[in-house]
Amino acid sequence: MKALLHRLRKAPRRTPAENRARRLRWRLTALYALTSAIGLVALAAFAVHNDDVSRRHQTDDALKLQATQTIAELAYDDNGQLDTRNLPDFVDTSCPPVTVLSGTGDSLRTVYTPRQPCVHVRDADIRAAAHAAVSDDSVAKTDARTDNGHPLRLLAQVFTGPDDKGTGGAVVVATDTTTDQDAHRDLTLLLTAGCAVALALSALAGHLLSGRAIRPTVTAVHQHEAFLADAAHDLRTPAASLRLLAETALRDDAARTEALKRTVSLATRMGDLVDGLLTRARLTAGVTTLATEPLRLDQLVEAVVDDTHTGENVITLRTEPTVVNADPDLLRRAVTNLLANALTHGHAPGQPAEIELTVTHDGTLTVDDAGPGVPPHLADSLFQRFRSGSDSTGTGLGLSITAWIARAHDGSLTVTTSARGGARFTLTLPAKRRP
Repeated sequence: MKALLHRLRKAPRRTPAENRARRLRWRLTALYALTSAIGLVALAAFAVHNDDVSRRHQTDDALKLQATQTIAELAYDDNGQLDTRNLPDFVDTSCPPVTVLSGTGDSLRTVYTPRQPCVHVRDADIRAAAHAAVSDDSVAKTDARTDNGHPLRLLAQVFTGPDDKGTGGAVVVATDTTTDQDAHRDLTLLLTAGCAVALALSALAGHLLSGRAIRPTVTAVHQHEAFLADAAHDLRTPAASLRLLAETALRDDAARTEALKRTVSLATRMGDLVDGLLTRARLTAGVTTLATEPLRLDQLVEAVVDDTHTGENVITLRTEPTVVNADPDLLRRAVTNLLANALTHGHAPGQPAEIELTVTHDGTLTVDDAGPGVPPHLADSLFQRFRSGSDSTGTGLGLSITAWIARAHDGSLTVTTSARGGARFTLTLPAKRRP
């Protein structure tokens, strides 16, 4: 429990912009799920309705066929009386049960019922169906129930009287639709369960897709927040120092010259800091395009050393002709950062720096210094932002930017212990093969 609480305390808080992006993701998920739900429900409702109508039509067609066959076997005797004695010999009137009623209106009377019907239909329901058919002189269809609650479907069809004149009565056919209704209910439940599963999968897919859709936004928010944090972290102290130097120059004429010199130096450092912040932000956002071209790594390192003010520091340069495919501006910045880091941290306090740069033909640049070195437990985190060594003279971005440049060129930047006792930074780039 304590470990869980510790992790919760250590978890970074989300920014308002990130929370808005995540709320947008849930809204997109809900919209996707709602759209899918409307489509699924509409399709399911159509399927259920179509199944119900299809089953009813199928049942009605079967009942009508039975009624037609029964009417075809009806006959009248010489006295005009309806004769149904031979009806069971030609038509199965027990299942579905067939009832023949003669007459019209209130004079309807039952003249034939099956001896052993498979379904027991109430006489009132039979007479109601027959009366509806005779009144409209057409086919009547109705639903009813047995005494034990089973659903029934009834169809009544009129037949003509003697000599095919007038209406002679109606034939009522009934069937138990329990099986059909059970099958329809099973289909409804199956479609409901299927819609629920499909909706859950759709919501999950929508959540994943919306997550992928807003991922660039969340990444941009993180990059924006990181840039602001970098700027606030590294510009706060130099800005305060500039203000202090300006106030000193205003109130103390004797110290004005020294204050202005320090102001110029600090302004130069702030310019380098802003340039480094922008470079790292562009690299992180992926908006900096690598303009790679074949170049001599050894010549570029020599040019960087020549352009660097070394003072009393001692720089030893050993190079071999080496050609790499790289962006000249970015690679120059990487080499400059490594050299500046060695000049700043690669010596004991009050002593000049002794630095050795080595370029080999396999595209490797090593920078050795005689400083305090890098503790092993800090080696992995040294290339993160705000890691600037033991003092506060660095911006904390130089090595981070150099590591980004190395990875952008499919290379690497590592730190180990130098033979001089200090740190050895190794920048490795893919070298172009010699012809």
